Amino acid sequence: MEDWNELRLVLAVQRAGSLTTAAQALGIDHSTAFRRLKALETRLGVRLFERLPGGVYAPTAAGQRMALSAERMEDEVLALDRDLSGRDHRLAGRLRVTCSETLAYSRLTGHLAAFRAVHPGIVVELVIDNRVLSLSRREADIALRPIRPKEGDLWGRKLADVAWAVYGAPAYLDRAAGRLGVPADLSLHELVGWEETATGIGAADWLGRTVPVEAFVYRTNSLVNQFTAARAGIGLALLPCYLGDAAPDLVRALPAPIADLAGELWIVTHADLKATARVRAFFDEVGERLARERELFEGRAGRGRG
Repeated sequence: MEDWNELRLVLAVQRAGSLTTAAQALGIDHSTAFRRLKALETRLGVRLFERLPGGVYAPTAAGQRMALSAERMEDEVLALDRDLSGRDHRLAGRLRVTCSETLAYSRLTGHLAAFRAVHPGIVVELVIDNRVLSLSRREADIALRPIRPKEGDLWGRKLADVAWAVYGAPAYLDRAAGRLGVPADLSLHELVGWEETATGIGAADWLGRTVPVEAFVYRTNSLVNQFTAARAGIGLALLPCYLGDAAPDLVRALPAPIADLAGELWIVTHADLKATARVRAFFDEVGERLARERELFEGRAGRGRG
């Protein structure tokens, strides 16, 4: 191959299964990606992808072989990049951090302001994404994750357990009919929840098992918007305690956290980057600040109805 970018294009299309998505990932427009892929296939004299209905690109045997080679090359390039970054002792440069929408909204941004005050030479790029981004592929340098990392090449520590509880605005609870003592009583109330198509979300699955579909009066794919809806008095919402307990205009509708939804908060980086000065500074400053809020994350600072 004469150009590494050709291999990157093939790999991106193979991963995405779509030329449009691959072009977006590479930061080029669709027409450029189409032209480059067509030129590559013409030069090689072989079709790399079958064009299927709906814009789906399925790799041929040749396309799969090329994507595998590209992935091995990418692994080598990323390993070299991590190795060189791991030797960087400057408290300056870019630091790419990823976390969930709720953590960024409620707790993290204030700690980032304090971090920037101490380390003005470090430019923080915050990627708010509920997906688990790849630290090996440098999609982020540091991740704040709600689950224990399983990859063997990652390094980090647990900051706190994370509890979930049911919250409502006092005005809603004052006008609501029906008692609230155990989770089953939620079926008597108006609820805020996820879209019906939501799958693989622990809290959404728990609600689906616990209350009938008729109880939901408002649905959204944003947990921050569910929080906002509960504050507006639309209904009760199931929220992480670090979000609900910190809101002065919400109280717990059920006093105890939901035991089935107990989770964890981890701060994680790739093992090759753990000695990088700006990574260690983030662990020391922001990680410690979050760890000091353990009582809030674990639901031990909650307020029921007075």
